[in-house]
Amino acid sequence: MNVEDFAEANPRLILEDYFAGETHAWGLFEDRFRTVRRQFSVTIDGQWDGHVLVLDEHFSYADGETDRRVWRITRIDEHTYHGRADDVVGIAVGRTFGNALNWQYDMDLKVGDRTWRVRFDDWMFLQPGGILINRARVSKLGLMVGEVTLFFAKPATRNPGFAHADPREAAIARR
Repeated sequence: MNVEDFAEANPRLILEDYFAGETHAWGLFEDRFRTVRRQFSVTIDGQWDGHVLVLDEHFSYADGETDRRVWRITRIDEHTYHGRADDVVGIAVGRTFGNALNWQYDMDLKVGDRTWRVRFDDWMFLQPGGILINRARVSKLGLMVGEVTLFFAKPATRNPGFAHADPREAAIARR
């Protein structure tokens, strides 16, 4: 896939707009045999100062473990972002067109008592209603290790178009 193929797709994904304020995400990691190894949720506080987007991510895993990652993302031009985080090796390079973003980066990933250097090929697609779908292929030494699937949503107060399971919640969100 080429991120440029999505140039006409809507809604348009602008990272500093989408991630400003509070965002929630839910996801899982599947190994290369399609076995779900971990499930997790993430609460993200995003702050844009006009130059740098800081994403303070707090992870809660189904097994009780917690983790934190702080991204510092700089918009380079209309389509390019650079990101840094403590466990990211070097610079994550992202390109966005239309509703899509493709990030590529190396990360030192904790696996049990060890740390693996892995490569992420990370794709995000903004959907109507403010849902952001994220699929990432994770590889080590060119061999696929697994995939991460993640869904992002804004709280109802920032996302009144989001379809709620309970219609009473949607009515409250519109007030």
